[in-house]
Amino acid sequence: MLEAAEGSGTREIARELDTTPTTVSLWRGRFARQRLDGLEDLPRSGAPPIYTAVTDRRIRAVLDQPPPKGFARWSGPLIAEALGDVDVQYVWRSLRKQKIDLGGRKSWCESNDPQFAAKAADVVGLYMAPPKNAIVICVDEKPSIQALERAQGYLKLPNGRTLTGHSHDYKRNGTTTLFAALNMLDGKVIGQCQNRHRHQEWLKFMRRLDREFPPDLTLHMVMDNYGTHKTPVVKAWMAKHPRFICHFIPTSSSWLNMVERWFRKLTDKAIRRGVFVSVPDLEKSIADYLAAWNEKPRPFIWTATVGDIVAKLARAREKLETIKPGCTQPRQRKTKPTATV
Repeated sequence: MLEAAEGSGTREIARELDTTPTTVSLWRGRFARQRLDGLEDLPRSGAPPIYTAVTDRRIRAVLDQPPPKGFARWSGPLIAEALGDVDVQYVWRSLRKQKIDLGGRKSWCESNDPQFAAKAADVVGLYMAPPKNAIVICVDEKPSIQALERAQGYLKLPNGRTLTGHSHDYKRNGTTTLFAALNMLDGKVIGQCQNRHRHQEWLKFMRRLDREFPPDLTLHMVMDNYGTHKTPVVKAWMAKHPRFICHFIPTSSSWLNMVERWFRKLTDKAIRRGVFVSVPDLEKSIADYLAAWNEKPRPFIWTATVGDIVAKLARAREKLETIKPGCTQPRQRKTKPTATV
């Protein structure tokens, strides 16, 4: 109306305000007939809304309660049944609007190692400031890799347009265990597949590492607390080879071992979508990926400091305690009562 009062035409006003001439004509006509009263919104057609923001709050309140007996979690129909006067379709719309995924889940693993900070500082220090005249290697095993033979593998339409899934049925053709050592300096990986992962196989892999690296170099090995790594036989062998220096990560913190990151790449690139008719076929696929990786290795760079890690864990524990008090406390095993005669 202000533009029209200055003499602008309908089309000119429409271009200026990025609207249509029909809309401009509608409001000019209403102003001409009713003056300022014509600029007020008219009552909207249709029934008033049934569900409001109060309904959304009621849905969230239901989620704060335990699910009905016999059910592990809430679902849309269960929420609608609990409310009684809300349609299940609106329950789903409200959940989507509030970005609540009833089926989604997240997992975490919190270390309860009393020496977490000291052990983490030892390992992170090796990553960020490796010692001179020494090599830092991350060593671990990936046990029980299954050689799955699917009746029908992944299918691809012509021209690579769509990659479909695989058939649900499969045959297990055995398992293998991969022992791997990631060189933090250049990113190369030394791997060896074996049938089992006892201390005998671990020592066999250690002997290979002893041959792979020059004898004048000290090897700082980052590894987890698996019992195979600490048997008396292994300790005796380590005592005879003092150039192997073990650095154990805290319990329940495998993410501190960088070779785990390489294991994930191996799974995604060579194992998860593979079809293996035998264990040797699976081991050949692993060896092929290992060779391809070592042709163009990409070292992993650690950037998080120990202070950042400890602060993040403290925030996580604080948040978890607000959700469920006591959940971060170490669990105590129940002891069986002793029988009395």
